[in-house]
Amino acid sequence: MVFRDLLVDVYRTLVAHKRRTALTMFGIAWGIVSIVLMVAAGEGLRVGQAKVASQFGKDIMIVFAGRTSLQAGGLRAGRRVRWEDSDVPILQSEATDCKYVLPELGRDDVRITSRFNSASLLVTGSLPPFAEVRSINVDDGHFYTWEDHQQARRVVVLGTEAKKQLFGSRSAVGETLHIGEFPYIVIGVMAKKDQDSSYDGWDVNKLFVPFATMLRDFPAKPPDNPTTLDRLLVVPFSMEHHEACKAETRKVLGRLHNFDPDDKEAASIWDTLEEAKAFETMTNGMKYFLGAVGITTLLLGGLGVMNVMLVAVRERTREIGVRKAVGAASRSIILQFAAETVMIVFFSGAVGLAIAFGLCGLVDLIPMPPFFAGLIPTWSSGLTALVLLGVIAMAAAIYPARQAASVDPIEALRWEAGG
Repeated sequence: MVFRDLLVDVYRTLVAHKRRTALTMFGIAWGIVSIVLMVAAGEGLRVGQAKVASQFGKDIMIVFAGRTSLQAGGLRAGRRVRWEDSDVPILQSEATDCKYVLPELGRDDVRITSRFNSASLLVTGSLPPFAEVRSINVDDGHFYTWEDHQQARRVVVLGTEAKKQLFGSRSAVGETLHIGEFPYIVIGVMAKKDQDSSYDGWDVNKLFVPFATMLRDFPAKPPDNPTTLDRLLVVPFSMEHHEACKAETRKVLGRLHNFDPDDKEAASIWDTLEEAKAFETMTNGMKYFLGAVGITTLLLGGLGVMNVMLVAVRERTREIGVRKAVGAASRSIILQFAAETVMIVFFSGAVGLAIAFGLCGLVDLIPMPPFFAGLIPTWSSGLTALVLLGVIAMAAAIYPARQAASVDPIEALRWEAGG
């Protein structure tokens, strides 16, 4: 039997059994659609969460001062610890695995007034790398510079919501507003961003000023010192430097403030890198779970193919007997059944992929919450599912094909449908 004749014969057989063929193709296509959609949903969740997390900050550790819970150097436990402005250069020079050590000081009890409106918003001061570390992208104007910090200039960058509240739809860059009793020039307006976590409020509602200016105009109030900080932001050079940077931070701060570096109550660290690792572990677990569900679905599809082919062997017993009686070899019988399986899998898989990608495209037209990037299908998952299903289906077709090839032609010619 030449290849062309084989294809024609397979096509005629499938057309002659439309209902059986359609049900088999539906089962296989549904398996492909299910797997692609599951993987696309998992990928959309991963990408969405990663995007929102990146809006908060890039690989940062927020170090809060607390109270000691361990005795150290003859000093009692329960002492209040305060970070000071002088800690920053020392920590930056001695913590060699840390790329940035940034101070942060905020005030939410000062009145902000523009020509058009007034508000009570959080004013926060830090160093220029704060924009990079905390993902503060500027949409109009620019962020404050090292020169602004060194000269303690009264310049301010507005969050998007803060700008709307103070200036409405008007342009804010170049305008003057009063923070407390001091006039500040607006030099930038931050781009809108989605944020799902914070330690002191949403960035879109804040005003950002140079740290030296903040320390001069709005120092910490008693019982804190005028140079006391709210917190420190620490960034390692890379993930490989993460643990070393954290250990160096605790060690240096412990020496400067006389507490045990292992005292986590004295120096409480919100580690976004650990959160990222935990989320990666969760998404990997989800990937393995979906993979297991997908393989189970494919196995069920393979069993469906086997059942259908077994029924086909029974229905076509007389036909097989005739073929063998006129000289058809067992190999050609097996080849025909294998070809039927391949054709069914190929066409139903292609239909399943088309439906899955089409559904993903339609769903992605709907507005999604910030933490979900929509259904993100991947060709690798679809083609992998198709190849695996083909292998499983071929394996499932071997037994029915051998059953067909082993039919005794004399007995087959005596067989009647329903007998």
